[in-house]
Amino acid sequence: MLTLDKFEEASEIVKQVTQETKLIYSDYFSKNTGNKVYFKPENMQRTGAYKLRGAYYKISTLSQEERDKGLITASAGNHAQGVAYAAKAYGAKAVIVMPTTTPLIKVERTKSYGAEVVLYGDVYDEACEYALKLAEENGYTFIHPFDDLAVATGQGTIAMEIIKELPLVDYILVPVGGGGLATGVSTLAKLLNPHIQVIGVEPAGANCLQVSVDKGAVTTLPTVNTIADGTAVKTPGEHVFPYLQENLDGIITVEDDELIVCFLDMVENHKMIVENSGLLTVAALKHLNVKDKKVVSVLSGGNMDVITMASVVQLGLIQRDRIFTVSVLLPDRPGELSRVSGLIAEEQGNVIKLDHNQFYSTNRNAAVELRITMEAFGTEHKEKIVHRLEKEGYRVKLVRPSL
Repeated sequence: MLTLDKFEEASEIVKQVTQETKLIYSDYFSKNTGNKVYFKPENMQRTGAYKLRGAYYKISTLSQEERDKGLITASAGNHAQGVAYAAKAYGAKAVIVMPTTTPLIKVERTKSYGAEVVLYGDVYDEACEYALKLAEENGYTFIHPFDDLAVATGQGTIAMEIIKELPLVDYILVPVGGGGLATGVSTLAKLLNPHIQVIGVEPAGANCLQVSVDKGAVTTLPTVNTIADGTAVKTPGEHVFPYLQENLDGIITVEDDELIVCFLDMVENHKMIVENSGLLTVAALKHLNVKDKKVVSVLSGGNMDVITMASVVQLGLIQRDRIFTVSVLLPDRPGELSRVSGLIAEEQGNVIKLDHNQFYSTNRNAAVELRITMEAFGTEHKEKIVHRLEKEGYRVKLVRPSL
C-alpha cells in the first residue's frame, strides 16, 4: 500500500543521495499560457533524472541478504543510472542489462557508477526478459523500473517537495511511461490535498496508459513510435495501474513535433537541457484549458546525447521558421547571384548555404536554380524576405531545408 507514512519515510531517505531541485518560475511560459508556471527541474538531479529516488528507496527497503545477492535491472537510460548509483551507495553489486542499441555515452555513464553492464536485445522488452532470466539463474534481486510500489513511493517524494514549496499548487503535470512516477506523485498529492489536479502526459505514439484507462484494464500497445524514448512503453505497470485509475485527473497526449519546439524554448529561455520525455509536461501546458492557475511541470530528466541534441535544435529552428530554404529561379548572367544576396542582406536575412544549379534547365539563359538556406527571426521575417525576392521579379518556391 502507498501510505503517507511510507512517503514521509521515503522523503527522508532519498535526501541521502538527491540534491535540491527547487521550483523555477517561468516568465516565458506563464505569459504564453495565462497561468503561473513553475518547473520541477529533476533534469538537474544527480544522474540527470528523478529515477535515483525510486531506486534508492527501493534498495533501502531490501534486507541485507537481498542486497548481498546483487541487484539487477533492465533499462536503456535513466533507471539504469539510478540503480547503478544507488547500488554503489549501498555497497551492493549491480548488473544492468541494456539494449544493444543504447547510445555509448549512456552505457559508459552507467559503468562509471560501478555497475556491470550487459548488452542484450534490440529493445527494452528483450533486455528485461534477459535480466529476469539472469536474476533467476544467479539469485539477483530484480529492481523494476516502474511496476513496483516501493519504487513508486520513492518517485512520489517529488510531490512532497512541490507541495512544501508551493502549498497552493493547482495542477501538477507529470510524464507517463510505465506509470511509476505518475503513481507516486498523484497518490501523494491526493493524500496531502485532494483538490490538487494531477495530469499525466504521454507521447501520442506511446499512449499505453490512455488506452488502458479508456478500456478499464491494462492494455499492451502493438507498437510504440516516439522520440521520447524514456516514455516509449507498450504496457503500463499492473501493480501501479489501480492507483493511476484512482488518482490521475486526466491524461494529455503530445505529438513529437511539439517536443522539438519545446526543447528550443527551454534552451533559449531557461538555459536548460531537458530530454524529450521530460519535455512532455512543457508541451502539455498549452493543452490545459485553464487560466490563472498555479501549474507545476515536472521535468523528469536531462540525459540526451549530443547528436540527438543537435538534430532536435535544427528541427526546432526549421519548425519556427528560423531556418528555411527557398528555390529561386534566375537568368544565368553575371551579377544575378550578387543581386539576390544583396536583396536578402537588405532584409537582414543571413545566408547559411548556397547551391547554384546551372543544369536546372536546358536553356540556361532562361533560368538556373539557386537554392538558398538562410536564418530569419521567425515566420513574419521569412515571409518578408520571400515577398521582397518576388517583388524584384524572381520566381521563388519554399523547399525543405537540407542541412
